[in-house]
Amino acid sequence: MSKKILIIIFVLIIISAVSATGLLFLFPYQPDQPPKADDTNATQYGTQEVVNAVNQFAFDLYYQLEQSETGNIFYSPYSIFSALAMTYEGAKGETAEEMESVLHFPEVDTLRANFAAIYNNINKEDKEYELKTGNALWVQQDYPFLDDYLNIVERYYGGKAVNVDFVREPEKSIQTINSFIEEQTNGKIKDLIPEGAINELTRLVLTNAIYFKGTWEWEFDKSDTKEKDFKITPKEVVKIQMMHMDPDKTEFNYAELEKLQILELPYKGENISMLILLPKQGETYDYETEEIIVYNYTLGDIELSAEKLNEYKAHMKKTKLDSISVPKFEFDTKYFMKEVLSAMGMHSAFSSDADFSGIDGKRNLFINQVIHQAYVNVDEEGTEAAAATAVGMVETAMPRNMKIFNADHPFIFIIQEKETGAILFLGKVVNPTL
Repeated sequence: MSKKILIIIFVLIIISAVSATGLLFLFPYQPDQPPKADDTNATQYGTQEVVNAVNQFAFDLYYQLEQSETGNIFYSPYSIFSALAMTYEGAKGETAEEMESVLHFPEVDTLRANFAAIYNNINKEDKEYELKTGNALWVQQDYPFLDDYLNIVERYYGGKAVNVDFVREPEKSIQTINSFIEEQTNGKIKDLIPEGAINELTRLVLTNAIYFKGTWEWEFDKSDTKEKDFKITPKEVVKIQMMHMDPDKTEFNYAELEKLQILELPYKGENISMLILLPKQGETYDYETEEIIVYNYTLGDIELSAEKLNEYKAHMKKTKLDSISVPKFEFDTKYFMKEVLSAMGMHSAFSSDADFSGIDGKRNLFINQVIHQAYVNVDEEGTEAAAATAVGMVETAMPRNMKIFNADHPFIFIIQEKETGAILFLGKVVNPTL
């Protein structure tokens, strides 16, 4: 059996404080000026289909990661989805069917224009927050890629191609791509592609980046941040810096359901927000029955899916809360996702049976590894986060009668694009000190 050609695809997502500038040699475009994609045939219904796909994949992946990750979780479903969508454009047969199932892709004609609409919406100008996303293709200069594949990725994903020489100068190619990624991320992601990850068999690297810096619509006063207990479990407690506010006239989008509280913290500009899903714990007084009710729900009791999230959100309404407490936290994560995605149903894409003939007209390519790395920082001013994905292809007690949101035990948080509902980042905080 002939040796399959190695192809490495890298995808990057970033939230940062300062927009990157500058253009290095061989960059496909200025990092802070991603090209526009063709969303001519996008529809509201079609865009919602793609958003639903991103969001369902987000929760499917969460449940899969939970099986092996006991601590904090943080990743960008949008990043991984974007990377695999561009890869899917070259997939055929069983490989395409498996990817379609795992990623919940709609029909390809729906996927293309409506993904482009989401991409363009992220990149719209005149925002009170910073958010951009961009794609690029780094191609072996003398390899016969199919024009149709390159044109589709550029047209609908904004993935402009640039020639590099993986065969003769693999390390220089790594440096060039890493420099581009570093520019896009304001230095948050350095040396994403490790030494030796690209060699003379590499033919293609795809990169995706998303950049966001958001300031809370209502910031927490730093003088109100105090050291408090965070209950990882009833018996395991750590000291954390807890942000706090007692809202005066401000109302927050909020709901208290059977097993959880859900709170929305908006960022300035009103189109990006953080949702916090907090299992109900502690005591409350039921004035109808005149009984004290004890809640002891955990994250394992919270049902998560795209449909369930929409159900939770439908119950939310503007509410005057007496108190909001959220911990400051900063952590990073890294996942090697070949086994995770295989377990979710993407089997053939990682084997010699893979069919990515839509990329080069042959069946020489298969995915070797998918790597995802992420970073998040939440403080009194707002949120900063970064994530990178690499796809390698190889030849609390609650006072009575008060509305209190006290995130002093493990919770899930989602950074979403409100206009479409697309989940850009999803995380679980088990220990804010790690």
